[in-house]
Amino acid sequence: MKEQPEKIRIDKWLWAMRLFKTRSTASETCEKGKVRMCGLPVKASRNIKAGDIISIRKGAFTLQFQVLQLTENRQPAKFVAEYCKDLTPADELERIKIHAVEIRAFRKGGEGRPTKRDRRELDEFIF
Repeated sequence: MKEQPEKIRIDKWLWAMRLFKTRSTASETCEKGKVRMCGLPVKASRNIKAGDIISIRKGAFTLQFQVLQLTENRQPAKFVAEYCKDLTPADELERIKIHAVEIRAFRKGGEGRPTKRDRRELDEFIF
């Protein structure tokens, strides 16, 4: 069995934990300052270790995860819980659920993609 690394790049770990679809997306998110450790933005090349707490800003929501184990390989969804623990506060998870319901309620199925005006009205309504 292959040994676990002591440290790993944060963009590689975020991709392996299925938090981002591609590693380049994880890298771009880090470079935009949306990934934080200890309240400070981190670069994609930052090494992490077990026990670190990572905050990720996705849209209007902030997700928090604790690193339990390190891996360089992308994991199946059912094994992700062994490598990271979701520390996102319950009120933030509730906001995410409410947002999902509002999005579905605002537009009828089959109307197509929202226009720029529709999107602005939706953002104003939600936030």
